[in-house]
Amino acid sequence: MKLAGFFLCAALCGAAQASSLPLIPFPVQITTADGAFQVQDKTVIVVPPHDKAARDTAQYLADLLARTRGLHLTVKEGSAANGAIVFQHDPKAAVAHAEGYTLDVTSQGIRIQARDDAGLFYGAVTLWQLLTPNVEQGAVQVSAVHIADWPRFAWRGVMLDSARHFQSVDDVKQLLDQMAQHKMNVLHWHLTDDQGWRIEIKRYPDLTRIGAWRTPPDAGHDGEPQRYGGFYTQNQIRDVVAYAAARHITIVPEIDMPGHAQAAVAAYPNVGVTGKRPPVSVDWGVNPYLYNVDDATFEFIDNVLDEVMALFPSHYIHVGGDEAIKDQWKASPAVQAKMHALHLKDEDALQGWFIGRVGSYLTAHGRRLIGWDEILDGGVPADATVMSWRGTDGAIKAAKLGHDVVMSPAPDLYLDSAQSDLPDEAAGRIPVRDLETVYRFNPVPSVLSAAQAEHVMGVQVNAWTEHMPSMQHVDHAVFPRLDALSEVTWSSAKQRDWKDFLARLSVQFERYADQNIPHADSAFAPNIQADANAALKSGKANVKISDQAGYGAIRYTTDGSAPDSRATLYSKPFDVKWPATIKAATFANDGSELAAVRTRVLDEQTLLSRLGVDMPNCPGSDFRLRLQPMPDATSMTPVYAINVFDTCQQYPSAPLDNVKALHIDAVRLERNFALAHDINLVVSRPHSTPYGELVAHLDRCDGPVVATAPLPDPAHSGRQFSLDATMSSQHGEHLLCLVFTAPTDGPLYGLGRVSLIRKASGKL
Repeated sequence: MKLAGFFLCAALCGAAQASSLPLIPFPVQITTADGAFQVQDKTVIVVPPHDKAARDTAQYLADLLARTRGLHLTVKEGSAANGAIVFQHDPKAAVAHAEGYTLDVTSQGIRIQARDDAGLFYGAVTLWQLLTPNVEQGAVQVSAVHIADWPRFAWRGVMLDSARHFQSVDDVKQLLDQMAQHKMNVLHWHLTDDQGWRIEIKRYPDLTRIGAWRTPPDAGHDGEPQRYGGFYTQNQIRDVVAYAAARHITIVPEIDMPGHAQAAVAAYPNVGVTGKRPPVSVDWGVNPYLYNVDDATFEFIDNVLDEVMALFPSHYIHVGGDEAIKDQWKASPAVQAKMHALHLKDEDALQGWFIGRVGSYLTAHGRRLIGWDEILDGGVPADATVMSWRGTDGAIKAAKLGHDVVMSPAPDLYLDSAQSDLPDEAAGRIPVRDLETVYRFNPVPSVLSAAQAEHVMGVQVNAWTEHMPSMQHVDHAVFPRLDALSEVTWSSAKQRDWKDFLARLSVQFERYADQNIPHADSAFAPNIQADANAALKSGKANVKISDQAGYGAIRYTTDGSAPDSRATLYSKPFDVKWPATIKAATFANDGSELAAVRTRVLDEQTLLSRLGVDMPNCPGSDFRLRLQPMPDATSMTPVYAINVFDTCQQYPSAPLDNVKALHIDAVRLERNFALAHDINLVVSRPHSTPYGELVAHLDRCDGPVVATAPLPDPAHSGRQFSLDATMSSQHGEHLLCLVFTAPTDGPLYGLGRVSLIRKASGKL
C-alpha cells in the first residue's frame, strides 16, 4: 500500500478533519489523506495461513459488522491483495508498544499490522468504528487514513459487583462485548460479599446452597421476591472466561477477605469468629463478620483459592481487604491469643499478617495478590498490588513504597454515583459524578516522581450494585462514562479534548441504540428551570434551559408537543404565560438525538410544590442516596432522596401567603443499612404517636412547628402513601424544614412531593 500521501498530508490536514472521525478512544497518531476505499458485501478479509489469532480477530470483525452494519464479509487465508482488508502479524511492525497497531486505508484497500495478538484485535475494533459512522446499513466508504495507536496504560478496567445484585451470564457477556469495543482489557469480577457468594466451589457446596441466597426485607411484598440470589457454576465461569479471552479481556476474580465474609460464614460458621451462623446479609454497608485466623480457616481459604485459580488463569487474584471492622477479632479470646503469639501490636497488623499469609499462598502458585488500599494499613507483601479506592492517597503511599497501583478512587470513578441531579436521574449515590468528572480524571498524581509514576499500572471504574438491581441499571451507570474512561486509559493525556469527545459521542450513542444498550443521556438532558415564586406573582414564567455538558442544540416547544430537530432552538431565557407545558430535547449537529425529551409543566399545582429529590438535606449531614422503594426493584423509577443518618429535608423559600395545609406524597423504605461504628451518627427525634410523625418547622430545623401529621401503621398501609397536615397561618416566603420522627429502629421515610394547599383553590 502507498503511504506517501499520508505523510504529505501530515502538515496539510487539519486536526478538526482527523478528530471528526467517530473513534473512541481517539488514536495516538492519525493522519488523513486524499482518497477512499469502499467496504461492501463480499469484501474479503485476508489473514496469513495458519495464523489462528489473526483469523479469530478477522472473524470477530466480520461477525460484528454483520450484526451492526448488515455487511457480510468473507474471511480467507492468503497473501496481501488489493481490494481487501488485510490482517498481518509483523514482529517489526512500526508500533513497538504492547497492544499497539497500525491501520492504513488507501484507495487500494485496508491493512492492519501489529506485533501481538491484542494489537491486531484493537486495530480491528478501530476499523469497526470507522465502518459504523452512522446508523445506515450496507456498504460504507472509508476515507484514506494512517493510524498508529497504542494504549497509555496496561490496566484498563471495569469492576462488576455480582454479589450485591446478580447478573446473568448473558448480561456479563454483553458487558464484555462493550468493554472490547472500548479497548478495555480487565474485568474485575466481585464474586463474594456479605450479601451473596456467587461462585461454585465444589469442595464447599454450602457456599452456594446457602451463601448464594438471601431473604429480602418484606419478602413477597411490593415486588420483592421470597428469596434473592443466584450463582455461577464452574462451567459457566469457564465459558465467560473464554468469552472474555477471545476479546482480549482478562477476568480478575475477587474473593473478599478478611471482611465482607458474612455469606461465607452463613454457609460455614466454623470459618467465622463467633462460631454462630448468621443469615446472608440484606444490609448494604459494612457488616461485622470476619474470617477466623486459625489454621482450619486458612485451609478453607486455600482450598477455595485452589478452585478459583483453576477457573481463572489471570496473573492477579483480588482478595479485597477493605472495610474489615475488627470488633469480632477484638472480642475473641482465641483471636487475641493468636495475635499475641504472633507478636503483632494490633488488629490492623493482624490483618496485614492475614493478607501476607494469603499472598504467600498465591505466590507459591504463580499468582500475585491485589487488594483494596486498606491492605497497606497493617503491612503488605512486597509484591502486592494496591487498588486505591479511598481517594488517591492509598495509591500515592503505595507507589512511594514501590508497589504497583491501580487507580480506582471514590467517588470519582465509582459508577454507583448518580450522573446528574435531574429529577429523573436513576438511583445512586450523591455527590454527582458526571461524564466530565470521569473524562478529566488524572490517573497519575502530580506528587509522584517519574520513577514512582511508573508504578501506576492503570485505571478502573467500579460498578457497585447495591443500588443497581438490574442490568438496565448497570448499563445506565456504565455508559457513556465508560467512553470517557476508555479515553483516559488509552489516549495520551495531551490528546484529550472534552468538546471534541462530546462531538464524537453522537455516533457512539447510535451504536448503543443499534446494540440495545440503554445508555444514560444525563450529560445532554435538558434542565428546564423557572423561578416558581416569581411566576406565581406575575402570571408568567421566565424559562431557562441548559444541559450539563453545555453541548448540543436544545430545541423546545411550549404547547406540549414533542420537539424534533426543527423545533425552536433555545438561545436565551424566554417568558411564557402559565399554565404551559415546556418540552425540550438536545440534538447533535447531524440532527441525531443526544437526549430524550424532558418535560416541565407550569401551572399552579406544580409551582406550589417541590419534588423530594429537589429538596436539600437539612444542615448537619451531607450524606445522600437516591433510592427506589424496594432494595431489589427492577424498574428504574420512582426514586427518592434519602439521608439514612437524618431524615430531614428543606423546602426553601416556600410562598406561604394564603396557604392552609401541606399535602405530602411520601414513601416508606427498608432500613437495610449496616452502618458499623457510624450508627452513632443517626439522628433520633422524639415522637408522640406510635409510628412517628412528619413535622414541619418554620425558618429553622429547630424553629416553631407549623404543621404535623402522624405516620400510618406500616403493617396496614401502602409503601407509598399521602399525608395531609393543617398549617398555621403564615405570610411571605419562609424555609420549611420537614422532619420524619419515626423510630430509628424501624423503617426509613422519604418525600416524593410536598405541595402547598391554598385556601382559595382547595386541595391541589
